[in-house]
Parts: sequence; C-alpha cells; structure tokens
Amino acid sequence: MKSPGRSNHSDPVSVFILLGFPCTWETQIFLFSLFSVTYVLTLIGNLCIICSVWWDRCLHTPMYVLLANFSFLEIWYVTSTVPNMLANFLSETSTISFSGCFLQFYFFFSMGTTETFLLSAMAFDRYLAICRPLHYPTVMTVERCIRTGACCWVCGFSCFLLPVYLISQLPFCGPNTIDHFLCDPGPLIKLSCVPAPAIEITCGILNSVLIFATFFFITGSYTLVIRAVLKVPTAEGRHKAFSTCGSHMAVVSLFYGSIMVMYVSPTADNLAGVHKIVTLFYSVLTPLFNPLIYSLRNKEMNKALRKLLTSVRFGQRQPLKN
Repeated sequence: MKSPGRSNHSDPVSVFILLGFPCTWETQIFLFSLFSVTYVLTLIGNLCIICSVWWDRCLHTPMYVLLANFSFLEIWYVTSTVPNMLANFLSETSTISFSGCFLQFYFFFSMGTTETFLLSAMAFDRYLAICRPLHYPTVMTVERCIRTGACCWVCGFSCFLLPVYLISQLPFCGPNTIDHFLCDPGPLIKLSCVPAPAIEITCGILNSVLIFATFFFITGSYTLVIRAVLKVPTAEGRHKAFSTCGSHMAVVSLFYGSIMVMYVSPTADNLAGVHKIVTLFYSVLTPLFNPLIYSLRNKEMNKALRKLLTSVRFGQRQPLKN
C-alpha cells in the first residue's frame, strides 16, 4: 500500500503525491489493466465517430459536426487524467510535480467546462431543428456551427484561468498528499498552509453558475422540444423526433448527474472514497459510454459506422458516399 508522504513544513511543496486507490499490488495491476482497456476503447469509440462524420458526406450537418467536436473533446478529456493515473498504478511514489498538478487541474476542468458548453450548443441545435424547422437551415449553417464550437472551446478554457491562478498562489508547505487520483481543487485548497475561504467561495460560485446555467439552458431547450414533439400528429414522426434527441439526453443525464454531486461545493465534506468513485464515473466511464449511446441509438451514425468499417476492411480511402 502506498503511504502518504509529508513535506518539510519549512520548505515549499515542489511535488504532490496522488494517493489514488490504495490497495494491494495485485489489485493495482487489475485496476491498471481494467482502466487501460477502458481508455483504449474510449479512444477507439470516439475516433470512429470522428472518422465517420469526416468521411460520410451525409453527416456533414451541424448536428454531426457538433457530435464530432464533442468526441474530439472526450478524447482529450480522458487523456488529461487517465495516462497519469495508469502510470501511478505502477509507481511506488505516485508523485506529480507542482506545475504538472496545476496543468492537469487546468486542462481537466477546462475541458469539463467546454463539455457543458458543447452539450448546450447541441441542445440548442436540436431545439432549432425540431421547434423552428423552417428557420433551421439559415440559422444553423455548418459555418456557424463551427464558429459555435470554437466559441465553446474558447469560453471553456477561459473560465478556469482565475481559479487555477488563485489556488496556485496559495502557500503549500506540507503535507503534500492528495487523497485523489487527480489534482482536484478541493483537496488542493485543503493542503494550503493558510485558510482560503474567499477562494473556496469563488470556486463554489463559479462551479454553481457554470453547472446550473448550462443545465437549465439544456433542460429548457428539451422541454420545448418535448412539447413540440408531442404535437406531431403521427406516431412515426414523434418517434423519429425523439430518437434524434434521446442519445443526447442520455449523455446529459450521465454527465450532469455526477458533476452536480461533486463540484457545486468544491471542498464539501464528501467521503474521499465516494468522491473518487463519482469523479471516476464522469471522467473515465462517461466518455466510454458516449460513443456507445450515440452509435446504438442513432440510425444515421450506425449506418455511417458500418460503412466506415467496411471501407477500412477493404482498404477504401475515398470519402464515403451513399
């Protein structure tokens, strides 16, 4: 079992120890194998979606451009934490440098914030397509969709600049053990040598605004979508409309259901084990489920994936056509 490390209280902390999942060596190897397979499957699943959208001209529409953008984000989202977690399973010390810890903190939470914005953009796209079908082709063009995606990335990576800067300026003089598998703001603030209530409140307010504002926007969009779908006269039309939104709503439920538990109050007295499990769910397992949800529930994506696999099997390099 890995033992928590302490730093000399007179010296500033230069490295942190990520406690991760303390257990026997055999269990560590099992977890390493399990999460390695999960990581590889996540990369393959999301890459398949990106390649399908890229090669199949039928999917060159705003909805699938946003989906490809979302899958690209998921690849980097898991890459910001999982490789380091896998390395720590095989390491005796499980250390991460001071700068490396805050870089991980910044990129992980920036991409998580970008995900909330992309999910909001995807919800708005479905609202326009179903509730404003006559205006949709002129309002949501592919070019505007690309600009929307770029805006989501820029905003997502801007929101956590201030919290990362504020927490990095706190004095850390020991102990230097983070009871987590990633650099999370809550445990980091607790390791500070001085109380930082203002920073805790700032992080809590920022997280609350980001989470609830985007969640209520998505909920409002889908409330209007459901109302519009219920007015569709035919059962076939209602089923088709619901099928285009069902996968997105499933992803939203998985993602928001877990982050609301954790990051509204970043230093809430959650049990460390529960905190790790919930974080593991939305940071590792949700990106694995997303390609499965989209491919299984979406006929167009299912068709494009089959065409992609066929083209790879027979060495076809031309763009896919109907």
